Amino acid sequence: MAAINPAKLTQALAQALDGAAPLVLAADLAPRALPQQACLVLGTSGSTAGKPQIVAISRSAIQAAVSATHEALGGAGSWLLTLPADHVAGVMVAARAHLAQMPLTRTTPGPFRPETFAADVERFLADGAARHYTSLVPTQLSRVLADPSAAGAASRLDAILVGGSATPSGMLRQAREAGLRVVTTCGMTETCVGCVYDGVPLAGIDVTLAPDSGRLTIAGPQVALGYLVEGELQPFDGTFVTADRGEWIGERLRVLGRLDDVILSGGINVDPRLVEEAIASLGPVAHCLVVGLPDVEWGNRVAALVVPHGEVADAARSGLAELVQQTVRERLGAAWMPRQVLLTGELPLRGPGKPDRVAAVHLLGAAPSPPQRD
Repeated sequence: MAAINPAKLTQALAQALDGAAPLVLAADLAPRALPQQACLVLGTSGSTAGKPQIVAISRSAIQAAVSATHEALGGAGSWLLTLPADHVAGVMVAARAHLAQMPLTRTTPGPFRPETFAADVERFLADGAARHYTSLVPTQLSRVLADPSAAGAASRLDAILVGGSATPSGMLRQAREAGLRVVTTCGMTETCVGCVYDGVPLAGIDVTLAPDSGRLTIAGPQVALGYLVEGELQPFDGTFVTADRGEWIGERLRVLGRLDDVILSGGINVDPRLVEEAIASLGPVAHCLVVGLPDVEWGNRVAALVVPHGEVADAARSGLAELVQQTVRERLGAAWMPRQVLLTGELPLRGPGKPDRVAAVHLLGAAPSPPQRD
């Protein structure tokens, strides 16, 4: 559909939630193609496969997701919308405010900037509500933490949902040490975004793991109706089999990334998330993304995009690729070491701020790959 400003879009969402025509955020869909129960129709980000799916979501699923979120956070509150309003994470922020009959404040138009975020929070806190929430992607959280004024403002919020991609443990630790009440979320368009908060499934959500692969299956009232394929609904029937894998650590779920992200290199299954955690632990590293590239000798070679902190000195920057390789080799083994490391100014992103692995593969594939030691 054509671009629509956030105010008009949230108004259209409110009308859909109140029983009017469904809100359609997917192009080229005729009204006759919509399931009768649909309240919201939109596409997934396509951040891994590059092929977005069209998802139909019912009003009851949105209601269930909103209710479970507010229960987990300790009660309904007003919401600050920092995310694009035409993606599911932004839509759900607006839905939480509307269904709870609480104020919704939108951030200053334009790219997300810490200085304007700090002013937006001050304006947001003046709305008279008892509780104040927002939702950020890790890239936004990183920028907030780098700005003392923005971090101070964020620390006054009752909760900050952080999702959209795996959040580095170091970033979470820094946020909590700065007094920010961050809540990590796991979810997707097919589950009305977050259905697991800080590793604990929300009310009504049942998460099971396949014994062989760890693949997550999510069941519960906030699961979408299904996919729309050539005008036909492929129903989920309340259960969504994800492409993600995970493990239980006690009673908390740890999501390990997508099954198709695992890199088979030289006969070894390399988990890119563990490699990313090792790289992200390095002081000079602001962000990183690890993918596999086709390789004649190894089948796939491990490769990394690395974003240095802006204040990193030139001397440290020049040796960063070697430091990345050395660190991964020592912590995880030679088979896990990125054989290609590309320093870049920012990671390629898709949708509301999710790392775009397809674009990363193209970037790394187009860059020179110097010989690396075994």
